[in-house]
Amino acid sequence: MITFDFKKYQYKKLEDYDLSEIKERFLKDKHMSGWYDLDKSCVDSIESTASYIRNNCDVFLVIGIGGSYMGAKAVIDALSPYYGTKKPEVLFAGYQLSSDYMADLIDYLQDKEVMVNVISKSGTTLEPAIAFDMILDFMENKYGEEECAKRVFVTTDANSGELLPLANQKGFQRFVVPDNIGGRFSVLTPVGLLPIAVAGFSIEELFKGATEAKENLEDCYYYTKLRHELYNMNKTIESFDIYEPKLASFSEWLKQLFGESQGKDGKGIFPVSTINTRDLHSLGQYYQDGIDMLFSTTLFVHSDEEVYLEKYKKTLDTVNKIAMESVAQAHFEGHVPTSIITLDTISEENLGYLIFFFEMSAMLGSYLLKINYYDQPGVNGYKNILHKRIKEDG
Repeated sequence: MITFDFKKYQYKKLEDYDLSEIKERFLKDKHMSGWYDLDKSCVDSIESTASYIRNNCDVFLVIGIGGSYMGAKAVIDALSPYYGTKKPEVLFAGYQLSSDYMADLIDYLQDKEVMVNVISKSGTTLEPAIAFDMILDFMENKYGEEECAKRVFVTTDANSGELLPLANQKGFQRFVVPDNIGGRFSVLTPVGLLPIAVAGFSIEELFKGATEAKENLEDCYYYTKLRHELYNMNKTIESFDIYEPKLASFSEWLKQLFGESQGKDGKGIFPVSTINTRDLHSLGQYYQDGIDMLFSTTLFVHSDEEVYLEKYKKTLDTVNKIAMESVAQAHFEGHVPTSIITLDTISEENLGYLIFFFEMSAMLGSYLLKINYYDQPGVNGYKNILHKRIKEDG
């Protein structure tokens, strides 16, 4: 269960926040909105493949950048224990250009049974392209081409892109990146679902939570309108504050979702994140007394662990909740309004709910800003210069 408190620590109490008109406009313009349909047609194929992968490798390596890996990592990290790893271990590559990372990764994989999932719609994005070239060489040297063909899975465009002919030539099993879904909205497609299923988590429960969110949009409407009203009050930075570090990767996905969807045409709220209470001892001073431009969206999770503190006559979970509420009160007094989203536990169902909730808000908020939520022209700025420099610089 998830509860929402968008009023206690807010200056703005909204009375008219119905965004159904904007939603109807969105539904008429279905371009790049396939995520809204929650298509489950791929589930059986993914679960079958995931079972095969789990039974035949020690490490499942996911190669991708941005939406090609962040959603899957967000869910897997949230549901996994802090210490120890289940078989197979799910690792990620292709999201940076670190020589040390790739060298250490290949060294780590030498004595492991490995399977690989490369995810890219175009196949031309530099970071995953370089990583996949290196890993494919490693895999073919380790296993030979025939065995390698059973160990590499390609998630790419159905009809185009550089990975498609390679997959056909090598005989790699393919999954499709839907045409009408952008990367940051692709968690509940083969892009995110295959790694999540391989990690042993229920994609059916993810869909269950997302469906529930789709059927109960009032809180989403309120949150979206509240963000927009705060933006109009010159609150231009939203801090996603978490009190359960397992949600750190989820907050990274949130930054991409809102940053790429709404940061354009000289508009948009800048998304940041903190892991509390750790970051209260580094950024807390600025939040409390810095420039008045911040508001907070807090994600709090009740713990299933009964850790009792005899000295305080309370559980550690209770102390964590008191800390969260104390911060919200202090920030409210310091002109940082706070919304609180509380999960009774971290589960696939709750994560599925939040995924759809925030995707819907990112879309609706973009409509309020009168911008295109599904493109990201600014991302190409560095890409164009980078590719030119690589060709020109000796």
